[in-house]
Amino acid sequence: MRLKEGNKESDILEAAIRVFARYGFHEAKISMIATEAGVSAGSVYVYYENKEDQLLEIFRQIWDKLYKDLNLIAERRDLNPVEKFDSLIDLLFDFFIENPSLALVFVNEQPQVQRLNKKYSQYSDKFLALGEDIVREGLTSSHFKQDIDIKILRSYIFGALRHLLQQWAQHPKEYPLNTLRNNVKFLSKHGIMK
Repeated sequence: MRLKEGNKESDILEAAIRVFARYGFHEAKISMIATEAGVSAGSVYVYYENKEDQLLEIFRQIWDKLYKDLNLIAERRDLNPVEKFDSLIDLLFDFFIENPSLALVFVNEQPQVQRLNKKYSQYSDKFLALGEDIVREGLTSSHFKQDIDIKILRSYIFGALRHLLQQWAQHPKEYPLNTLRNNVKFLSKHGIMK
């Protein structure tokens, strides 16, 4: 049996992100990912059973990182709920700014991930529930309007951010990230703040 060595696993996953972003999940082939990673196709199979396994791992890592970072924000006592909400939006934009390919995979392949494995929603649900806790904190402290439906707000913000990230990743000059970020903050906060 071949041994796993070096950073091949992370190199392969990064290559998968680029290939999925460029060609889409359905058109991507293991051979394309191997070529992009500079390894043999056999090396890919040492780490991942198939491309579905790679896609699921990409999303597991995305949601795990986002959850851990948002948890740090949610636990901060020096921030009020409005500042935490701002930080939540910044977190999402900052996460993808360094990797437009990851943004494309995120927005284009999320439905595919749900089809591949229904359990994977547990990762996004955990993150979104933490976002809901920040909004609840704002409702309890009267920073936010009392008639806000948290579930609707959750779907609204998540859907809008996914769509806007897709527009930015595909047309960065037409949708400058800082303009998007500032508009999302303004529209979202002024919709929920007292």
